[in-house]
Amino acid sequence: MATLVSPTTAAGSADALLGTYKRAPMELVRGEGVTLWDAEGNAYLDFTSGIAVNALGYGDAGLVRAIQEGAASGIVHASNLFRTAPGEQLAAWLVERSFASKAFFCNSGAEANEGAFKFARRWARAIAAPPGDELGVFGACAKHEIVSLRGAFHGRTLGVLAATDRPAYRAPFRPLAGGVTIAERDIRELDVVLDGERVAAVIVEPIQGEGGVRVVAPGLLKELRAMTTERRIALVFDEIQCGLGRLGTLFAYETTGVEPDMVTLAKPLAGGLPMGAILVNAEIAAAIKPGDHGTTFGGGPLVAHVANYVLSRLGDPALLAHVRETGAWFGEQLRALGERTGKIRAVRGAGLMWGVDTHESAGAIVERARQAGLLVLTAGEYTLRILPPLVISREDLARGLSVLEGVLTSGAPPK
Repeated sequence: MATLVSPTTAAGSADALLGTYKRAPMELVRGEGVTLWDAEGNAYLDFTSGIAVNALGYGDAGLVRAIQEGAASGIVHASNLFRTAPGEQLAAWLVERSFASKAFFCNSGAEANEGAFKFARRWARAIAAPPGDELGVFGACAKHEIVSLRGAFHGRTLGVLAATDRPAYRAPFRPLAGGVTIAERDIRELDVVLDGERVAAVIVEPIQGEGGVRVVAPGLLKELRAMTTERRIALVFDEIQCGLGRLGTLFAYETTGVEPDMVTLAKPLAGGLPMGAILVNAEIAAAIKPGDHGTTFGGGPLVAHVANYVLSRLGDPALLAHVRETGAWFGEQLRALGERTGKIRAVRGAGLMWGVDTHESAGAIVERARQAGLLVLTAGEYTLRILPPLVISREDLARGLSVLEGVLTSGAPPK
């Protein structure tokens, strides 16, 4: 008889994992505050927060307590066929603090965007399908297309991949989902593309994270809002990376002066546990019927209980003010670093979400930074992406800037 080995006692091996990531060589074993440690005892100042997930840093006592409390009920999971209080409380909290009428919970950002596409098409059919054919029994509804913007990243599942403007991600998986178009970030082109007879929704990241930390101009967003309202097109804001406190407001749309029809959320929502959400306005909510969408795990009692705690922290006015003020200071320091070293071509961002264009390969800089004890990300071949925990202090940011300056000046000269 074969000997059974517990997964918790079996020797670990990266070779057993499917190679969908180029992982750094160290093994992370512990975290506290804004610092991570590897199995060899090396410390790393974290300017990534798990790609905008760990907004509260590491070892947050309240987060640990919320996980324990959520598990202590004995109901880690219950089907959405039954009511549980944590998800209902979380939905009410989000609705009360936003434009939304209803919230839907899922497991990830990609799922949230997939759901938003479905909700947009369901709503479009409700307002545009031939009478008596709202369910599509007799044919497709002409008003079904989804439009995203150049530089967008909305996920890697097959539906949202069609709205993600990364050729290397798309090419191996063609043909992609139909009825999705990528348009330039230009109001004149959008005026042509956004045909109200055909287009159900346009999806926009207020700040494009994976696409280079590119801020979509508030003026363009306001014109887009006016255009979509006039043409009965749903405006969806993908706030998966830039939302929930990252820009110094609870929702990213609050920084733009524009109110969307739907917002998608994920990353920090449940403090590192898998959770996404779609917030929808009253008109779209009214179009969604039982059976139109579903999820096995979305909004389960454990993750929702934890998310209630996380949002109580991320919605704290003092924390949001800290992000705004510290982020503005950090942006000034990055620009000064660029002027001082000549190694930076441009700096973009807001709050604690920053992109730094470099002359040298961003990947090479990330590797040298890791060796020097600083974790940073890329957002393109020549762009560094900085997403520290929202609780980070100016002192820790200054310490990271010092490491980054040494890393930049030790590299290749500008071209």
